[in-house]
Amino acid sequence: MRVPFPAVLIAAALLTGCGDKGEPVMPEVGANLAAPVDAGVVQPSAEETAKLLASLPAPYNTANLANGQRQSALCRACHTFTEGGPDLTGPNLHGVFQRKSGAKPGFAYSEVIKNAAFAWDAEHLDQWLANPQTYMPGTKMTFLGLKKPEDRRDLIAFLKVQTGYDPSKEAPAAAPAAK
Repeated sequence: MRVPFPAVLIAAALLTGCGDKGEPVMPEVGANLAAPVDAGVVQPSAEETAKLLASLPAPYNTANLANGQRQSALCRACHTFTEGGPDLTGPNLHGVFQRKSGAKPGFAYSEVIKNAAFAWDAEHLDQWLANPQTYMPGTKMTFLGLKKPEDRRDLIAFLKVQTGYDPSKEAPAAAPAAK
């Protein structure tokens, strides 16, 4: 089957990634999720990955990391994930969890992001990934969003595993209301 020319351009743009210097955007999904995602950077081992996944709060502790890795290809068009990685069209996402919105030094955020009064956590990121323009009108991010909740869950879990997330810094869950 012949693919229409515009579809080829869209696929190439999604899979190439801004400034990735010709390395693959994403390693083969499957057996070894501990394989380096950003070329030349050592990521957690399979055991460390499994331990970190298990330590995540529900529902992220049961996420499908292979699907999260596939979804991350959409992010890699504009973001890097590794510590010290460069900012591209979007900021480097290493350490994004628990970081105040718009606070990564050296990145030119839109005013709406700079002025948001929250730190990134799974709940904010889930709403953002569903549709950035609806969640924060005025953002410069052109990503259309991930419609399926399970894709967002899997991507968030994958990002937690890949971006230096520290579960000990997670804000404690609110206590249930007394009856």
